[in-house]
Parts: sequence; C-alpha cells; structure tokens
Amino acid sequence: MLFNSFQFIVFFPLICVLYYIIPRKFTKLFLVIASYLLYMNWIPAYALLLFYITIITYIGALNIQTLEKQQKKHRVIIFAILAILPLLFFKYYNFVNSNIKELLSIFHLQIDLPGLNWAIPVGISFFTFQAYGYLMEVYYKKIEPEHNLLNYILFISFFPQIASGPISKGINLLPQIKAGRTFDLTKIIEGMKLMLWGMFMKVVLADRIAIYANTVLDNYGYQNGISCFIASFCYTIQIYGDFAGYSLLAIGCGKIMGFDLPNNFNRPYFAATITEFWRRWHISLTQWLTSYVYIPLGGNRCSKARCYMNIFITFLISGLWHGANWTFIFWGWLHGMFQVIEKITGLNSTPKNKWEKIFRISLTFLIINFAWIAFRMPTISDTFAIYNKIFTNFNGTLFLPGDKTTIVFIMFALLLLLFKEITDEYFPDSFKIMNSNYTVVRWIGYVSMIVIIMLLGVFDAGQFIYVSF
Repeated sequence: MLFNSFQFIVFFPLICVLYYIIPRKFTKLFLVIASYLLYMNWIPAYALLLFYITIITYIGALNIQTLEKQQKKHRVIIFAILAILPLLFFKYYNFVNSNIKELLSIFHLQIDLPGLNWAIPVGISFFTFQAYGYLMEVYYKKIEPEHNLLNYILFISFFPQIASGPISKGINLLPQIKAGRTFDLTKIIEGMKLMLWGMFMKVVLADRIAIYANTVLDNYGYQNGISCFIASFCYTIQIYGDFAGYSLLAIGCGKIMGFDLPNNFNRPYFAATITEFWRRWHISLTQWLTSYVYIPLGGNRCSKARCYMNIFITFLISGLWHGANWTFIFWGWLHGMFQVIEKITGLNSTPKNKWEKIFRISLTFLIINFAWIAFRMPTISDTFAIYNKIFTNFNGTLFLPGDKTTIVFIMFALLLLLFKEITDEYFPDSFKIMNSNYTVVRWIGYVSMIVIIMLLGVFDAGQFIYVSF
C-alpha cells in the first residue's frame, strides 16, 4: 500500500490507534499481521516469498551460531544463496535469458527458454538485503542470533520500510523491537513533521515536476537539446523528491510507533564529490554495500589498483541491484569511474575555499545529473541519443506545458525545497518554522504545509520510483 494513497491515509491512523490501545503483549503480533496485510495489498502470493526469506535467514543464523569457523563459513554460504535465490530469479532471469538469446543469435543459434511474465515482488531487493545483512551480522558476531521468531518476522516485514527501505541493521532495529511498545509524544510529533515534509517532497515536488520530465524524456525524439537538458534536471530533482520523500514517510511512520529507522538522505546534491554524494544518498544502501561487498573484496586495505577495482565492482553491483538492465549497469559504471578518477587526481579532498566548494558542488551535480539520464532511459541507445541532443541540438524552442500553472507550481516547489535544503545545510539553527519555540509559529508552519500539499499536490497515488527495485 502506497504512502500517498487514500487507503493509507485512512488505515495508518487506525493502525496507530489500535497499536497503542491493545494490550502490550499483543503489539508485535499486531504489527506483523498489519505489515503482511499491507504487503499483500499488492500481490498476496508474494507474502509467501517474504516469509520464505525470513525463515531461511532466521534458521540460518541459529544454525551457524555454534559451528566451528570453517564449517560455519560453508554453512553461511549455503543459507545466503538460499536467501538471495528468489531475488536472482525474479529480478534477473529475463535479463539473463534475453542476453543469452541475443548472444547465441550472433552465431545463428537459438534456444527458446521460457520467459518470466510475473511482476517482480515489491521491495524484494530491500527485504532480501536486510535479511542477508542480518545473517552476515550474526556470522561476523556483531549480534547474537534472534531466537524469538515473532521479533525477527517483524524486523524483516515492518511495513513502513519493506517496500523501499531504509535497509535497517539488526544491531539497530532488533533491540527496539525486543524492547516493545513505548509511548513517546515527542517522537510522535517528530514523526508527523517528517511525514508532512515527506508528503510535500513526493506529491508537490516529485509528482509535479515529473509531468515535465516524463513528457519530454518519453518523447525526446521531438524535443531539442535544451528541453532534454531541462527535463534531465527535472528528473534529477524528481528522483530525489520521490525517494527521499518515501524515506521520510517511512521514518516518520516508524517514529510515530516508537521506532527509530536509519536516515537515508543528507542533502546529497550539496556534495562536492561523487564519493561524498554516496555518503549522503541512499545512506543505508551505501553502508550495506560497504559492509558486505567493498570491505570483503579488500576495501582500501590493498594496492591502489586493487582498491580501484573494488570500487568498480561495488558500483556495478549497485547498478545491478537497481535493475536488470544495461542502463543500470552503465549508471553504476559511471559512478564507479568518477570515484576512481577522483581518487587518482586527488579531487576527493575537501574544497579549500568557498568558491572552489561552489564550483565543485556544481560540477558534481552536473555529473550526477548526466548519470541519472542513463538511470531513467530504457536503453543505452536512448541514453546516448539524449546525450547527443543535449550537446548538439540547439534548434527550436524550449518545450513548455500548455497549462502554465504547472510551471508556476514547479517553480514554487523548487524554491521551497532549495530554501529548506540551504538552511538545513548551512544555517541549521535558523528558520526552523515547524520546530520553532513559539507554538503559534509552529502551527502556522503545520497549517501552511498542509494547505500547500492539499492545493498543489498531485494525488493520483503515483508509484514511488524505488518501489520497483
């Protein structure tokens, strides 16, 4: 069930009320039932897949607890493979199948393997990585295995984060689950504020600016380079508003029920390097990839050449994680390449002065913007066609929507986002309207944001981009 849907707006307050009024000993079971019912709102049968991955990693963690080192290593590999097999099958079967067919066609060979026509289970990448991460935490003795099955089921299926993260670590979330329900009014209020800003980012900013981005990029053959560049900028803002908005809604939901989920974004477009960007963007995934891909490969505790190769491999996996398409692999390759270039040239260092920082932030933003084009377009050829138009086609006029209010609403949303991002980044103790010490000022902020969302929001329950990953 989507956070921006009418059903969620109706059912989430009901879930919260029931959560806080039922006897404390039933709250975990209630959250598990609620989480599974909300997940089954998409395709009910995929709840069995969620339960399978949960049980495999639960049993696996208990099984490896008392084994000797070598036996433990072999056993954890078996359970890890069993856990990620559904992800590999559902997400990558068609991709591998189609590429094998194309390769064989070069040699005039043909093998007709059946295609997979089922939809990819919602959130499978997120809850698989969370379950796998827990198994590795137990293997590396960062945490003890969870013996209470109900606690572990809730850890994997907790509904605010199951569809698009954040990817929680067992060491952080399981103790909160085991501690049980607590009523914290301060957390509830903070959660509501986060949800309010998250809803603005999704329905006012992302869904509104998507109107321009989708119109141009889906019909780029009829547009000039300037329109394509503006549309690529719009998509860069759209994906941030969409995914960061989802994360804030998830974190807000968790806080309202007393849980602290990890922060997933830290104003990533103020990064002065690509390396810094990945410390600020999708933070929980970056930490997962660092812990379970980059470091096991050797990290930076090796030769420079090997370190650079580790970065490339990590970001190729990051690209593949996002989708079974060569465009995602290319997107991951770009980010890996630019990080390696930064390390070789020393450009991953902190800027020395204000003007250098402004230049480096602008340059990094442009690089990220061009990389997002590959992420957005359906094929590599479409990606390079957009690049070609941006750099060579300056004929014609800039595309503008027929409804001029769309442009006005987009500009208003962008200015409000820019104001908040700048103040949060550089003036963190100023302009805190919704956190003001004065009650009147806070309520002006609350009411104003609600009015803006209601008047300017696009309420079509549009899919969150990262739900498909």
